[in-house]
Amino acid sequence: MLGIAAAVLFFIAFLINAAEITTNHVFASGNVMLLGLTLLALHVAGIGSGWAGRTRRR
Repeated sequence: MLGIAAAVLFFIAFLINAAEITTNHVFASGNVMLLGLTLLALHVAGIGSGWAGRTRRR
């Protein structure tokens, strides 16, 4: 799930950069990209992956 959120943030950062939209410093293209990288790193680390991998014991 975090991987999808990272992809969306990367796409938003691309649109901001490609359209040369002027935003405030919080929503600048670089900041949105860093948020996407943070989410991607959490996804690769296994946090928020959605798959627990639990086994049933009898």
